Amino acid sequence: MQAIYDAFVRIWQAQGWERLTTRAVALETGISVGTLYEYFPNKQALLSGYVRHSMDVLLAAIEKQVVQAIDAPWQERLHHLLRLTLGIDAPEVSYYDARMLGLEHQIAEPKHHRRVHDEIFAAWSKALNACADLPQPPSARTVHTLFLSAFGGRRYLLLVNADEATARAWAVELERQCQLALSAPSQPQPLGARL
Repeated sequence: MQAIYDAFVRIWQAQGWERLTTRAVALETGISVGTLYEYFPNKQALLSGYVRHSMDVLLAAIEKQVVQAIDAPWQERLHHLLRLTLGIDAPEVSYYDARMLGLEHQIAEPKHHRRVHDEIFAAWSKALNACADLPQPPSARTVHTLFLSAFGGRRYLLLVNADEATARAWAVELERQCQLALSAPSQPQPLGARL
């Protein structure tokens, strides 16, 4: 499958969605068109498979580089968690761009978005819970807020085609804010509770 997804990305980057075909991907990988059609009957199915594959790659990288990094201090683990989630300096995660994000409505229903949200949030929870040297265990609400800030922010920066310098500056500031939130001695009362 990796060869199929690699070919998909090469063609995507060179020719765009309009010129991408399952036939072109089959020819690029050297497999028969019929065999590819068994797995991906059209290019929407190919994009959907690629997006799912990308999420699986991200989840595996978080598990390996953050959860299983038991000797690393929490700040280093947080850095890797953010680097992977934001896709900045993370060649091990799959390619994803604004054009792909723009096509998600064609391949994903709300239940698919919810599943991805739940899976990545669970990975974040597991990763931060694995950091035994945190000053205190973060609340689920804190983890969820940090996760939404990172994952949602990444998607929004893709949507507005932010340049690399803007994305990097945002990532640095987001990491600083995450460190502050995770090292705070006590959790502040949520805004909704005071209203």
